[in-house]
Amino acid sequence: MITKEELHRTREILRSCLPMFIALGDEFRQQLIVDIAAAGESGINVTDLSEKSQLSRPAISHHLKVLKDMGLITPRKTGTQIFYKLSIHKDLEKLSDFINSISRVIETLKVEENASDSARA
Repeated sequence: MITKEELHRTREILRSCLPMFIALGDEFRQQLIVDIAAAGESGINVTDLSEKSQLSRPAISHHLKVLKDMGLITPRKTGTQIFYKLSIHKDLEKLSDFINSISRVIETLKVEENASDSARA
């Protein structure tokens, strides 16, 4: 039987993932995440990102701000340039926790359903 505590925990974990889902819900931000990830530890600046995109620099800056505000990327200033790199690790851990939690709920439901089917047979 799935406990109310397990369902509550799963709901809370999902709720904690909401900012990440909102930030990643935009296809341009998804592409920015991929481009930033491809840049590796050194990061990438707005100029290089704008060369890879059809978006204007102000639009890219807006999307970078959203990603930064959600904690998915981290800026690092070098001289006059700002380089962005991924800092999504904590959010991936939250997402992994959610997947594990919902998997346990689903498995419990399967076990209960199988037991119910066996009892009827």
